[in-house]
Amino acid sequence: MRELVYYVAVSLDGFIAAPDHTFDAFPVTGDHMDTIVRDYTDALPAPALAALGLTAPLTRFDTVLMGWNTYAVGLAQGLDNPYPHLRQYVFSRTRTAAPAAVTTSAEDPAAVVRELKAGPDGADIWLCGGGQLASALAGEIDRLVLKVNPVTFGAGIPLFAGHGYTPRNAELTASERFGSGVVINDYRLN
Repeated sequence: MRELVYYVAVSLDGFIAAPDHTFDAFPVTGDHMDTIVRDYTDALPAPALAALGLTAPLTRFDTVLMGWNTYAVGLAQGLDNPYPHLRQYVFSRTRTAAPAAVTTSAEDPAAVVRELKAGPDGADIWLCGGGQLASALAGEIDRLVLKVNPVTFGAGIPLFAGHGYTPRNAELTASERFGSGVVINDYRLN
């Protein structure tokens, strides 16, 4: 069965973006980038794939989920179809302005995920952000892949925004640390 994987960059103090939803404080150079480009090619946006001369193999992910604020970061750069190689779902209760290649939904995200998981076999489903959507999907997340960056934000968008106290155990299944200070931790949630 397909898994929902929350694959996201995070600061040492648990933030996935600045208060204005940007994430440019995360390092985009360093030895960790080779692993990201090699192992998470499917999660690269179209402009990055084009610049690197790569084609997404769709072996890790074939679907991406994001909240409107995560999607809107690309809109500010004129990018309204960030992952044309993936099935794209953008969740918002109020906004629907997106090209036909992007499915916008006001439905319960957990119900959509359960339907995607029950569908035909395929690659995993990537939860790309943001924190509110991650909170809504907390019970559906099978794995957390955290790119822990050597930076603190002090404020911003938390990994799980608005999620109440609901402990859930996780098993660390892989960890790779880099000279850049980035550590990629892969957790299976129980």
